Amino acid sequence: MTDQTPPVPSSVLTAAGLVGGYAVARATGVRALGGVALAAAGVAAGRTWVRAGIPQTAALAATYVAAFGLSHPLAKKIGAWPSVLTVAAAAGAASHLLADRAVVRR
Repeated sequence: MTDQTPPVPSSVLTAAGLVGGYAVARATGVRALGGVALAAAGVAAGRTWVRAGIPQTAALAATYVAAFGLSHPLAKKIGAWPSVLTVAAAAGAASHLLADRAVVRR
């Protein structure tokens, strides 16, 4: 593994943060613990985002927060787990396209 290649792609961390944050909150009944999991994964993903560039970092951080926010109204329409999985897939795909591919190319 080189210094350029992260051990875990940010797309995986992004999706895992959204899914894991919800799973922790649901399993424990403590929403704040879910928030801790969400934040920790976001910070870890952000380390790769920064390597891709400041504009990408800003866009992906906004996407991550927006995905979390949008999962709530979407859950009212399609259910909690389908909502979380949908936003996790979208945010993970964005992270792959804007950060992971750029970092691997360098």
